[in-house]
Amino acid sequence: MTSPLITPPEYDDKPEPPAGRRALDVFLELAQTLLLAAALFLAVNVVSARIRVEGPSMEYSLLDGEVVIVNRLAYRWDEPDRGDIIVFYYPLDPDRRLIKRIIGLPGDEIQVAGSDIYVNGIRLDETYLSLPPAENHGDPATAVTWTLDEGQVFVMGDNRDHSSDSRHWGPLPEEDIIGKAVFVYWPINQIGPIPHVDITLP
Repeated sequence: MTSPLITPPEYDDKPEPPAGRRALDVFLELAQTLLLAAALFLAVNVVSARIRVEGPSMEYSLLDGEVVIVNRLAYRWDEPDRGDIIVFYYPLDPDRRLIKRIIGLPGDEIQVAGSDIYVNGIRLDETYLSLPPAENHGDPATAVTWTLDEGQVFVMGDNRDHSSDSRHWGPLPEEDIIGKAVFVYWPINQIGPIPHVDITLP
């Protein structure tokens, strides 16, 4: 007579790992999380920057206290364009960052005659300005003139009577550009993309 086959009981519970191994697992998981967070932080800062608008020079396109996202890669494969709002290192104090609008490109002749701006002899119709400048219209024949070299742009604030810009310290070297301002993300009631103004010449 054959004895029935007896199988050992099955247990679902696995033996607990030693306390030292559990601590190591927790440490490794925490280290992986921190490394991933650091990698994401570095990646975000490589492609973008954040800057707080200080002062009224870009009213009412951008207001004092708003925080904007800057695309650092905007000009890696493309060229700056008239109308772009950019963030750059202030040439007279590289520790400071300013935000202005591009008015002139390399090779352009810029003339400032009172409140009138001429690019290559064509007066700009600047509908994006917050308010008409207090200065009087001027004769282009008596204008202050800059001819931009390769690698230079001419920048101005939209609030002309309250802006220190290329009219005061000259053309901006393109190498000082940090990137293009593309999005307002603070305060909440101002969140949204920064519209591009197309300054085209006939």
